[in-house]
Amino acid sequence: MKTAVVITHSHPPAATEAVPLAVSVAKEVGVSLFASEEELAKHDDKAQGIAVAPADLRPDLCLVFGGDGSILHALRRFAGTGVPVFGVNFGTVGFLTAVERGDAASGIRSALTGEIETIDLPGLEVRAGEVTGLGVNDVTLSRRPHDRVAELSYGISGQEVGHVRCDGLVAATPAGSTGYNLANQGPILAWGVKGYVVSYIAPHSLTARALVVAPGDVLHVGNAPDREAVEVAVDGEPLTELAAGGQLEVRFVDAVARLAQLPGSSFYGRIREKFGHLAV
Repeated sequence: MKTAVVITHSHPPAATEAVPLAVSVAKEVGVSLFASEEELAKHDDKAQGIAVAPADLRPDLCLVFGGDGSILHALRRFAGTGVPVFGVNFGTVGFLTAVERGDAASGIRSALTGEIETIDLPGLEVRAGEVTGLGVNDVTLSRRPHDRVAELSYGISGQEVGHVRCDGLVAATPAGSTGYNLANQGPILAWGVKGYVVSYIAPHSLTARALVVAPGDVLHVGNAPDREAVEVAVDGEPLTELAAGGQLEVRFVDAVARLAQLPGSSFYGRIREKFGHLAV
């Protein structure tokens, strides 16, 4: 391994302690560290030893010091490149991270010396008119604050499945099934499952249920013509709005991002560690 890009938490104090540690380990093992100018500005003198990343840099690894939001940002940034993303948890849950902050030193060393395993994660490609986006976790439609309850319908492969008044709708990958979908009491999909799950947010219905969708089936979501626009986000980041009477399309995209983990790690181990009360 020769080069690594560093991405850190949006709240710098939470992850600054790991930056000089990464510099020290990288120097010892002969890896060059890079980061954007914005990243370097977060940490002042603590980032000495990290160079400004060229626009065309294709690193061997991306090191993330943050939580799931920071890791998702990195996974989207390097989507389709094959660059593995290794996370040290400086967030809250950190379901996608490889190690906790207390193990940062050993984790960084393992990552920079290539002692890692990788798993390819799917994504969801969304198209709303001329606007497109990619979610590694989920695509979410939600009513705006103070607007009326939304009225959304969705169809799979041309067949309408549901039409419900609700606060919104979530389409989630297996990686994202433990996020917003889980909060909606939707099913957890193990990493490696080919498919995605669609769940309503606070449906005004006794029969609205989450649905697991086959990978080749295209999801169409429509907003009722007499309702307000709803917000569309990918991985929690605003993308666009779906106007009244509008429709968008969501497609499953396999192996779009690469997550790095320590050897021997497993999805089920993460479930037990992060959501122990759910494990049996």
